[in-house]
Amino acid sequence: MRASERRTARDVSRLGLLRDQLGRVAKRLPLRRRLSRGTAHGVMSACAAIVAYLPTQALGLREGFWSAITALAVAQTEFGATRSTARDQFTGAAIGGMIGLGTYLAAGPSLPSYALSVLLSIVACGLVNVASAGRLAAITATILLLVPHLGSVERMLWSRVFEVGWGVCVAIVTVWIVTRINRRLGIAL
Repeated sequence: MRASERRTARDVSRLGLLRDQLGRVAKRLPLRRRLSRGTAHGVMSACAAIVAYLPTQALGLREGFWSAITALAVAQTEFGATRSTARDQFTGAAIGGMIGLGTYLAAGPSLPSYALSVLLSIVACGLVNVASAGRLAAITATILLLVPHLGSVERMLWSRVFEVGWGVCVAIVTVWIVTRINRRLGIAL
């Protein structure tokens, strides 16, 4: 291992320790501060979910709740965490959707094809170096192969990927706006 790689690994380890310490400090905050932080995060998340959900009906997406769910899953109090979660959500949906569709078309709807989709989705995420998206890919494959739906599996795939993508975009923009406002006002969450 080269010196720069050792330094990088050491820095990552230190950041992990710092994150853990900050988590412990946050748990010791007074009740009033925790309440205000929770309220702020709740308001931001609710706004992101509503903005993600409302246009889906006008766009003809029958299951726009997936956009709202995605926005809720992605919206974090820190912009960096939001970006990372957003990447995982979208990558997982795309990989799991494509593998689920491919398995469905090749083997039809069955428990063995479902199990194969889950396996291949998780492996594919690892191969493209986004292993953290594996469970989300498996969830998308599950939705495609096990959840009853109207219309073709192809339409379901594109609807799901669009709904997740829209939810991701709304969450990122919402958190970005809130982060900018908080910086200008000198508020730390």
